Amino acid sequence: MTKATADIRSLARAQTALAIRTLTGVCGSKAAPAAARVSAASALLDRGWGKAQQDSNVQGEVRVTLRKILGGDED
Repeated sequence: MTKATADIRSLARAQTALAIRTLTGVCGSKAAPAAARVSAASALLDRGWGKAQQDSNVQGEVRVTLRKILGGDED
């Protein structure tokens, strides 16, 4: 991870409380559109409990091809 990426991540994480308050406000606002309230509620639940597991409907064989294998912190 580059220093710039780490700095951006740190700045974003510093706004966690504000983001949660904003989502909570939208979720509880009767003036907000229903879609916004559902989206805010979903975001809060995802962060608090993790995203719901997605079941796959894949039938048959699944193949994965690795084009390049990297070691360490290389990109």
